[in-house]
Amino acid sequence: MQGNKFIQRFNEYCPEWLAEDGDPVGLHIGTLDKEVDRIMMSLDVRPNVVEEAIAKKIDLLIVKHPPIFRPVSRLTTDEVQTKMYADLLKHDIAVYAAHTNMDIVSNGLNDWFCEALDVFNTSHLVQTHTISMKKMAVYVPQENAKEMRRALAEAGAGEQGNYQATSFTVNGTGRFTPTEEANPAIGSKNVPEQVQESKIEVIFPETRQAAVEQAMLAAHPYEEPAYDIYSLDNLTEKFGIGRIGELKEALPTEDFIEKVKETFQLDGLRVVYPHTEKKTIKRVAICGGSGEKFYRDALAAKADVYITGDVYYHTAHDMQETGMLVIDPGHYIESLCKEKMVALFEQWKNEEEWTVDFFVSETSTNPFSFK
Repeated sequence: MQGNKFIQRFNEYCPEWLAEDGDPVGLHIGTLDKEVDRIMMSLDVRPNVVEEAIAKKIDLLIVKHPPIFRPVSRLTTDEVQTKMYADLLKHDIAVYAAHTNMDIVSNGLNDWFCEALDVFNTSHLVQTHTISMKKMAVYVPQENAKEMRRALAEAGAGEQGNYQATSFTVNGTGRFTPTEEANPAIGSKNVPEQVQESKIEVIFPETRQAAVEQAMLAAHPYEEPAYDIYSLDNLTEKFGIGRIGELKEALPTEDFIEKVKETFQLDGLRVVYPHTEKKTIKRVAICGGSGEKFYRDALAAKADVYITGDVYYHTAHDMQETGMLVIDPGHYIESLCKEKMVALFEQWKNEEEWTVDFFVSETSTNPFSFK
């Protein structure tokens, strides 16, 4: 399959526009304008990951962390850091990064953390995007209504909350007279026609309009379909980074800390205990990666504990005064994304009938050890 085709499907799930400002997501190395047969998912691009990709004859490497976060001043093979870029180019391995957009997207990394820790009734910790919703009303012969609803759903229309493929259909009579220049699918030129039609209504985010409209036109039997698209003032789709939710039952603080260690298979973690003792944990906030800047948002959301990585020494002092427990399990718990993403890729493969192989990187890129 074409690399561009895979990334198009990837962006339908995890669009680049969801990323935070300045986050260099997208294609970093190589080209997507080529056939790809073997795709691997990794958290990072490191020399040992590149060696693994070369050994497995990978065509496309999908990563969470952008390999070129800051401009490269020189590209030489004398330095390990830049040699890996040259090795990727030499072996025609493209590299595509999805960073904070993977943190923000629904059914993304922060949702998977909550799932792993049995955190329920979740909402966004910090709202980042609000997308307007639109509605399409399309008129189609009744015998084509089922196929039209299917095409619209596959294009992403009709997703609302925990429901997919939602639509409304009402039947009626369509009337038209084809002109001499027309090429009607039904009826004859210059002869008034009546057709039993269905009016199908679906909603979709404004970011999906082009795809939904294209799918509708491709599925419609008429050369001049009748349809309307209008904005909805009462409905928006919201996105955010981090999640806040609750455990089914409160746990003693030390039991919850142990649960985090066991869930992410950690040898150790850092804990910021508040000066005011926190005996039990019920309300949990989490933000993968380096999310210390959102600790006040977790506090405002009345979290008993905030889980995030890379907590800075002086910020930890401030956290101690809040009364909220903070757990720093490290940045590497984000490696959870490797198996989760490949499971999604395999699902798409079955849906799209792709002939491509997917791999979870077996290389650990965690730079830290506990002694």
